[in-house]
Amino acid sequence: AVHPLWQSPLTIPGGTRQSPINIQWRDSVYDPFLKPLKISYDPTTCLHIWNNGYSFLVEFDDSADRSTIVGGPLENQYRLKQFHFHWGAINDWGSEHTVDSKFYPAELHLVHWNAVEYQNFEEAVMEGNGLAVIGVFLKLGARHEGLQTLVDALPAVRHK
Repeated sequence: AVHPLWQSPLTIPGGTRQSPINIQWRDSVYDPFLKPLKISYDPTTCLHIWNNGYSFLVEFDDSADRSTIVGGPLENQYRLKQFHFHWGAINDWGSEHTVDSKFYPAELHLVHWNAVEYQNFEEAVMEGNGLAVIGVFLKLGARHEGLQTLVDALPAVRHK
């Protein structure tokens, strides 16, 4: 029997919501009806950093609507659960996604879940409208104090 997770177009290989994606600038369409995305993060909701064996995650208290996003294409408010980075062995590439087939040195993913429709993150993960992830392409540049604070903490999570 086929596992139930592999029976919808959202999860079958080659489906319409696969990752990574190549954002093609010429195919982008401006949506004049799209509302601004409102991001409201409370730094005190940050819980801890942990090593999952192949990356590190910074996890947040998502028991209340304290660090949230709303608006844009979202029909509900979403709570911040965690953020993580994708990076490569060399500085030229490391992002998960691309723009016009161009990789970036790294990519930040801020992962949020739909706390209006679902009871918890684990339940939301299974649904088409359960997660909202903000992806930010990162370039090499001048020292960034906020990011440096995080980098300075990484030796403490050297082991899984």
